Amino acid sequence: MSEHLLINYIAQPGGHLSGQLRVPGDKSISHRSIMLGSLSEGTMTISGFLQGEDSLATLKAFRAMGVEIQGPDEQGRVVIQGVGMHGLKKPDAALDLGNSGTSMRLLTGLLSAQGFDITLAGDHSLSSRPMKRVIDPVIQMGADIKSSANENAAGTAPLNIHSDDKTQLTGINYTLPMASAQVKSCVLLAGLYAQGETCVTEPAPTRDHTERMLQGFGYQLEVKKLDDQRSKICLQGGGQLTACDIDVPSDISSAAFFMVGASIAEGSDLTLQHVGINPTRIGIINILQQMGADISLSNKKDVGGEPVADIRIRHAQLKGIHIPEDQVPLAIDEFPVIAIAAACAQGQTILTGAEELRVKESDRIQAMIDGMQILGIDCEGTEDGMIINGGEFNSGTVDSLGDHRIAMAFAMAALKAKSTITIKDCANVNTSFPGFIALARSSGLQVDAQ
Repeated sequence: MSEHLLINYIAQPGGHLSGQLRVPGDKSISHRSIMLGSLSEGTMTISGFLQGEDSLATLKAFRAMGVEIQGPDEQGRVVIQGVGMHGLKKPDAALDLGNSGTSMRLLTGLLSAQGFDITLAGDHSLSSRPMKRVIDPVIQMGADIKSSANENAAGTAPLNIHSDDKTQLTGINYTLPMASAQVKSCVLLAGLYAQGETCVTEPAPTRDHTERMLQGFGYQLEVKKLDDQRSKICLQGGGQLTACDIDVPSDISSAAFFMVGASIAEGSDLTLQHVGINPTRIGIINILQQMGADISLSNKKDVGGEPVADIRIRHAQLKGIHIPEDQVPLAIDEFPVIAIAAACAQGQTILTGAEELRVKESDRIQAMIDGMQILGIDCEGTEDGMIINGGEFNSGTVDSLGDHRIAMAFAMAALKAKSTITIKDCANVNTSFPGFIALARSSGLQVDAQ
């Protein structure tokens, strides 16, 4: 895996972003298309599959469990021969999921009642991230799952799942203790194999790709709006999935770096093509527009149940805001680059309600605060967020801590820096955004990998 490579980014100051470009396919949808396609009846084709290390880890895991998967080719085309809900086979070894938390958390539910024992493992970073949040509800359903550190309150990988012919899950009514699409998806995927009904109540909206895709594969589920924030998603176990083709839209989390870059750099006028604008993912657009960003959407259409559009961003002077907490779950992966936008804004930006950022690939709150302070920004971390005062980036060397989103965020900071920014430990950018350097350079960012 890329964690063993030593790659640093050298980002030169100045420049602007312009032209038209298409960022890679959505990571969340790429993961789920492999999972549900493998369990479906029939043959499916995926177009635009993200060829990043995280989604490829999911693809390799299902190949290891006996699924015939062709591709991906250069255009991201993947063909899957589905094996049905009960057609997976015991792999020869532990499934190595690399750096992919999505793979591990969703597969914890999906593999909890397959009738064979299996171990889910990952790299050093993944093995330090909390899994108890997905283990606990699936154990409530009757699964037998042990983490490597049960004495650790967080529960960490490798995860050992015991399942045999006698394993039977029972549906539960589960209320999420935090707004988390990964926990919600884990429980729903386990519910496919449970007796009776499984329901998940979420305290605030989170990305709903799992629900949309299950329905696209012909699986019946019900979504009930309880109030402005809370929803309850229910499904009955024992159904089947019918193969359908999927066109993966560009990932708004990857587009976010260019949205911020074009917003902060004078003279920028950039159009990002075919970007997924799922309502549960557009926090980045809402937040930037509240900060004064010049963002417009065109060519809106629906592709395989997912809304997409072209997004045009032109430079505008941003202003600091108190980020609404109802937008936090809708932009949870974008806060590293939102912090860069805040550092370039006039006035103060305050983020609260984002404690989830402390248990991502890195402690993203601390990583961004440390890096921005090195570069001369007046900012501080709080238990659940950040306080950032707008200023100017100086030159300096920052450590991404192997976190792909930290690395790309600081690369964009160079557009407004006084001098060179060096970003250490950037190999893991390939987990979500292969080809980032080439695409960034083609749009006007002066960045190189060493």
